[in-house]
Amino acid sequence: MNEFSAEAMGLVIREYRLDQSPSMTQDELARRADYGKGGAVSISRIEHGLISPREHRLAAIALALRLTPEQLKQEAEDRTRSLAHQRGQRPVKLREQVAETKRRYAEVNEKAAQRSKITQEHGEAFYRVHDVVRDEFFMRFVELAKSISGAPEPERPRQEEIESAARTPTAIRIGAMSAGIANAIRGATAGGAAGAAVGGAAAYGAFTAAALFGSASTGTAISTLSGVAATNATLALLGGGTLAAGGAGMAGGILLLTGMVAAPAAALAAAGFYVLRRRRNKKEEERLRTEVEAAEAALDQSQQGFDAMIEVLLRAPDIVEYVSVHGTHALEKWRAGLPPEPRDWASLGQDGQERYKGFLRVAGCLLAVGSINVSALLTAEPDALREMDAAIDETLRYADRTIRSIV
Repeated sequence: MNEFSAEAMGLVIREYRLDQSPSMTQDELARRADYGKGGAVSISRIEHGLISPREHRLAAIALALRLTPEQLKQEAEDRTRSLAHQRGQRPVKLREQVAETKRRYAEVNEKAAQRSKITQEHGEAFYRVHDVVRDEFFMRFVELAKSISGAPEPERPRQEEIESAARTPTAIRIGAMSAGIANAIRGATAGGAAGAAVGGAAAYGAFTAAALFGSASTGTAISTLSGVAATNATLALLGGGTLAAGGAGMAGGILLLTGMVAAPAAALAAAGFYVLRRRRNKKEEERLRTEVEAAEAALDQSQQGFDAMIEVLLRAPDIVEYVSVHGTHALEKWRAGLPPEPRDWASLGQDGQERYKGFLRVAGCLLAVGSINVSALLTAEPDALREMDAAIDETLRYADRTIRSIV
């Protein structure tokens, strides 16, 4: 396992970028490393040690700098040790100790503030596209589906399939979500909780709650499909952090996340008044230094989780935006071809029925992406983080591939 800090990796990348002949700009490195829109901002944040690139992005950066990922990681490990050694050389004079601690205190606060800013930026970007898809695709499909009587429920996974695996496969989970949506549509048709006015966050929340947690007619609640994963420290994709529950799902927990990523700085608030003193004694200096070091360690320990969270917030909007552009168009074409009301399942014809099933699957994918519990990444231990990261990557890849094959 590589042991390097985000700061060290950023310094190494910056040096290699400037050492190119001619020197490479951040924008050029972003293009060569296949970053999307606003890639130069991401490169700048990497070089300032605010975020560290995940494996596939690190490999792309290394290739752009004519290096292997292993070379880049080794250089970053060496630089990490060098920086640690430099910081271990404590000044002798109290005045110099005070100045150094004050500088490190300011750095912790600035890094935490930048993390909150980055989280909010990416979170709001997801909000914007998510809200469009919620109103223009998801809830419009629900409204159309409610007008079709006799639509069959998608095949549900058997309980033994769920219990036999250490982690419920993504295809089964998303299939179960689609089944939950279909069942919630029937409940809405019958005047259930999801039958409120369509459109907007309140109606969406009511509907997704019904879709995720099921009802007496569905048997086992959909949310339990992630229970196996959660208890095995993989990922609670539904439980405790969903859109419908207003928890820490991507579209429901950005304010919570911005507070969590700033927590190390908040922990320093009680000792902050020492920094404002022009003079402080040795005991006060030791106390503040200890707290600053603890905050630095907390930031370092949460770096990988923070990087994983930002990677999710970078990838998810692209998936959702694809539905916004292509899915809404396909849905409108389907609507225009529907027979007049009242309409039943048989009146749709085979093509219309297949489109219904496809849109139901897309809706399940959107629900899976939107309810990823990104906040869990921030507090996960390394082993659990790797499992969570793999589960999220599988979900995003499956959702992207499935949506593109349908719309």
